[in-house]
Amino acid sequence: MPDGPNLPRRANVIGTGLIGGSIGLALAQRGWTVSAQDADPSRADRAVELGAAHQVGLDADAEITFVATPVGVSVPAIHEALTHTSGLVTDVGSVKTVVSAAVRDRRFVAGHPMAGSELAGVDAASADLFDGALWVLCPTSATADERAFSAVRSVIADLGAEVVVLTPERHDELVAVVSHVPHLTAATLMTLAADRSVEQGTLLRLAAGGFRDMTRIAAGHPGIWPDICVANSDAITAVLDELILRLQRVRGEVANGDRAGLTSGLELARTARTNLPARGVHPEELCEVRLAIPDRPGELARVVEIAGDADVNVYDIEIAHGSEGDRGVLILVVEAEAAEEFVDVLRRFRYRPRARALS
Repeated sequence: MPDGPNLPRRANVIGTGLIGGSIGLALAQRGWTVSAQDADPSRADRAVELGAAHQVGLDADAEITFVATPVGVSVPAIHEALTHTSGLVTDVGSVKTVVSAAVRDRRFVAGHPMAGSELAGVDAASADLFDGALWVLCPTSATADERAFSAVRSVIADLGAEVVVLTPERHDELVAVVSHVPHLTAATLMTLAADRSVEQGTLLRLAAGGFRDMTRIAAGHPGIWPDICVANSDAITAVLDELILRLQRVRGEVANGDRAGLTSGLELARTARTNLPARGVHPEELCEVRLAIPDRPGELARVVEIAGDADVNVYDIEIAHGSEGDRGVLILVVEAEAAEEFVDVLRRFRYRPRARALS
């Protein structure tokens, strides 16, 4: 917390690329004093020039440190932050299981903002990058003290993001489907077209809007992806195996002239795409579940794991600590249609939850 009522809050950003730079800009816009550190000192200097940081270096007394390095070097960067600062630490990498297993500290809260662009570097950073974006937090029994979680959640929410809470394993399974494999697929299709264009010089000139839309993410910085693929190998290969099987089925339908099979698959895909939810979920679709929990390490992670095992998405969490006693109230926001089943599951674990609609 700030040293006094009139002093600005202080934060560190380790890694001043697109995400780290955008975090710095957003914090600075909200009155924080931001210190920046980068493996390349010139990038940290550039962050200061652009207003994404006020100074270069690591502020030992900063309230929170955001580790925004590539996945492959995030664990040592997190340990460095925990060793050399007294505040909270969170990261932004798109793989969470290996990080959560490697860092066991109650001041650490694993995170992943679902935001970005095909542009890279601090010059592409934007203070409003996280407005309305989902930001996943992944508390575990070995990390994320409940009070630390509440504090990190509050800072992230103030940046304009919507907090979603998942277990690290569930996070990695989901991002393999919605982020990692789509990027690999777009890149593969783009290289296929590029190879063909050597023989057919007009091919890429003929690329229409659909092709450009589908392959847009292939323009992202390639350097981050080998680390991501290695760190999330199991989940990515499982999704790739399923995708290959489905492509083989489509190949058979095309080869055999199976109009009914093709039409059925295309209609299903169209319906699913049309029904993709908007960034935010409407309040009438959500329900608040409240339950008392003991104020002790690991309790928050236990409830999150119960939700994950029940396939219940937690859209937000708040922890209300009492001024006396050793219990707090955990407030979870979940889909209304899943609330009743979730309450039943929690009761089987001897919790006493209450649910109410948000609207």
